Amino acid sequence: MTQAESAAREARRLLLRCYDGVLATVSVAVPGYPFGSVVPFCLDRTGQPVILIADIAQHRKNVVADPRVSLTVFDRGADDLQSNGRLTLLADATRIDADAADAAARYYRYFPEAAGYHLTHSFEFWRLALKRIRFIGGFGAIHWLEPAALCSPNPFTEADESSMVEHMNADHVVAMRHYLRPLIGDTAALASQPTLAGVDAEGIHVRNGQRIHRVEFEGPVQSALEVRSALVALARANGPSA
Repeated sequence: MTQAESAAREARRLLLRCYDGVLATVSVAVPGYPFGSVVPFCLDRTGQPVILIADIAQHRKNVVADPRVSLTVFDRGADDLQSNGRLTLLADATRIDADAADAAARYYRYFPEAAGYHLTHSFEFWRLALKRIRFIGGFGAIHWLEPAALCSPNPFTEADESSMVEHMNADHVVAMRHYLRPLIGDTAALASQPTLAGVDAEGIHVRNGQRIHRVEFEGPVQSALEVRSALVALARANGPSA
């Protein structure tokens, strides 16, 4: 594996471990200045970040006027942020229309509280179409990456993923608690009802209370049957399955 390939792999792993970041837009109120907003995000089926923006939000006004943005993400659980990995994703923000239902369903699994936001304001889903990525993997490990190196399409359709999510959340809650134990450490911090939020070729995202945790497979998968085998292996490695 080349240095560039290794950097791209670590950058993607970092992106998949994160679910919020700082969105920088070009200010309308103070022309020419960057404007920072904290935003949750998940990835769509093309591997691009998706965010939800209220129509009254300042950064919504900004992206309508100028779609050029950057999203900075980092492992907020790290003890030393300067010595750990972080990503700056340069992108064009585009409103999601054609596949909004799929994007919404996936986003609400990651952030179920967001489903109620529409009761007070109008919200829109936006995709961050990546242009270039700056990855800092630690001191001296600095790389520019192209979107193709970071974005890997999800092999599962909306229906495939929904079926797997529903099955796990209905029948395998105990198994998910076992998946999380090595990541959380403190058993008391484990939620009684963790929920599966998403599945992709390299792993799953599990919600534990208000936090989302990345659980990686031992190797990439491409089918529901391979997902099942990967989850069984995780359960065996971390404790008795449900």
